[in-house]
Amino acid sequence: MTLGTIRRITAPTGTPQRPPKTGFKRSSAPVMTHLKKIAAIQLISRKTVDPPCHWGRAVARVAACWLVMAASAYGQQSERAVATASNFDYAYSNLPTQPVGPDDLLALSVYDSPELTRTVRVDADGNIRLPMLKEPIQVRGMVPSQLESAIARALTKGNVLVDPVVTVTIVEYQSRPVNVVGAVKNPLVFQATRPIPLLDAIARAGGIREDAGSDIVVSKEAMQDGKPTRITQTIPVRKLIDNADPSLNVMLHGGEEVLVPEALKIYVVGNVKKPGAYPIRSDEETTILQLLALSEGLTPYSAKVAYVYRRAPGGAKTEVPVELGKIMKRKSPDVPLQANDILYIPDNKGQRLTAETIDRLAGLGTATATDYIIWH
Repeated sequence: MTLGTIRRITAPTGTPQRPPKTGFKRSSAPVMTHLKKIAAIQLISRKTVDPPCHWGRAVARVAACWLVMAASAYGQQSERAVATASNFDYAYSNLPTQPVGPDDLLALSVYDSPELTRTVRVDADGNIRLPMLKEPIQVRGMVPSQLESAIARALTKGNVLVDPVVTVTIVEYQSRPVNVVGAVKNPLVFQATRPIPLLDAIARAGGIREDAGSDIVVSKEAMQDGKPTRITQTIPVRKLIDNADPSLNVMLHGGEEVLVPEALKIYVVGNVKKPGAYPIRSDEETTILQLLALSEGLTPYSAKVAYVYRRAPGGAKTEVPVELGKIMKRKSPDVPLQANDILYIPDNKGQRLTAETIDRLAGLGTATATDYIIWH
């Protein structure tokens, strides 16, 4: 830089010129900051340096400019280093090793090649794409060690690198969902980052509800003879939980659906204290006396004969009379019920009418006796 150039930078009147319009937008904020710093240093140097000493003032300004630009460049490099470090902290928070699939997020690190070090997501076809490679890389079903070899071969074959050193870690799984639905407290979907026992999956859903059925259904799609097939396994709840059978606590690897069906119900209406629908388990027998206990017993004017309405296999409804009075007096055996049965306990109208008549007569007699006492 010559003296003439330095003189063109400063105004002859001793006041700093405004930085020229550069046309930079917000992305050019660092450059504008440098220009402002240079202008401030020029102003300070004019106030502190003797005006006749042009050469000394020029040297001071040039040195100050170089110091400002060196400090700014160092700061930008430090910021880039911090950003790169944070990205690698995210990339190397790797998960347990599982075969990758669509939508999984991978972190690739290629030694001495920052343009290839990045995170990539597996597409729907099980491929990933890298810069400077024309063809995608098929990665579906591979573990990280296999991915490293496949990516290194692709980079060598594409004449990108001679002997690349590749490291692959798993950042996020999205191809291994486990869906827990049905009669659970908190239905949910989660990613099986590692093999998960069935009981752990149910525990994540908050456990089964009181109206849950007696079985758990686990299903998963699999390939058989080149065709997708749905494989289903039915697991009894009592054997899994009460008996703690380890063979029934199957491992979930992702892609499974855990369905806890609601229990079947039987219904009671009529002269009971708490009519409604009550769940039953398919592995247990429910009788009329048990259903009466669930409905908190009979009301005072219930009939001695009840009726069970049941749907026949053909779809027709049938009515089955039940000697409820004899069952209550242990003169007749208890009657088992089936799922979706309706137990109807009618009202004993004769008994109710008799009771009402007695009450009225008792009330009339009490009123007459009261009037007689008052008048006499």
